[in-house]
Amino acid sequence: MTTRIRHPYLDHPGPIPFAHRGGAADGLENTMLQFRRAFNAGYRYMETDVQCTADGKLVAFHDLTLDRVTDGSGLIADLPWSDVQHARVAGKEPVPLFEDLLEALPEARWNIELKAESALRPVLDLIERTDSWDRVCVGSFDEARLVRAQRLGGPRLATSYGVRGILGLRLRSWHVPVGVRRSAVAAQVPESQSGIPVVDRSFLRTAHARGLKVHVWTVNDPDRMHRLLDLGVDGIMTDHIDTLRKVLEDRGTWS
Repeated sequence: MTTRIRHPYLDHPGPIPFAHRGGAADGLENTMLQFRRAFNAGYRYMETDVQCTADGKLVAFHDLTLDRVTDGSGLIADLPWSDVQHARVAGKEPVPLFEDLLEALPEARWNIELKAESALRPVLDLIERTDSWDRVCVGSFDEARLVRAQRLGGPRLATSYGVRGILGLRLRSWHVPVGVRRSAVAAQVPESQSGIPVVDRSFLRTAHARGLKVHVWTVNDPDRMHRLLDLGVDGIMTDHIDTLRKVLEDRGTWS
């Protein structure tokens, strides 16, 4: 089933391939180098996470701390940018500012997860200052944070559902009459959660009936990619960017 485009961010022919953290399988997740690699491989949709340093700088980084993937350490929210900028992912690549990513890849669109409340207003200010409303979709597990983002950003801001919204959509697909936020443009979901399937035909039918696109994360196996595309999902986020590209090429839907 084809749904109408509710926001310019979603204007893409066929299922959207997302480079998850730029393609995390290469071990250089959320780095300028990796995002450029994905872009050069043909990806125009990048998934990343946004953290805010102690002095208000927005960085593209998944974890709350530097410890797991860099040679630095400490809670990003407690560190100034002057410290964070010296950390190296896998000991090689610097942590990028999100603004630098927007500037370096002007044709790319960005799916960002707000990891903390402190990033909310700086993200909206950056989107406004760079006029990136059509290039950014904001997500969070925290539905209340997304409600605040939507209230502040208005209809120009593309948002996905948080956990509460996804649960409501799943319940509605089981004919449980619960309310869900109408301002979201996408449901970005795992294939299953705690052994319970999330993405099936009834979930897709319910989402599409509400004008929502369904993007599934994080899918790295080609057989699972094919199965989800056969079901009719509208996008897939992957660490393995070469694998997803090959799957879409084989199906004639790589664009």
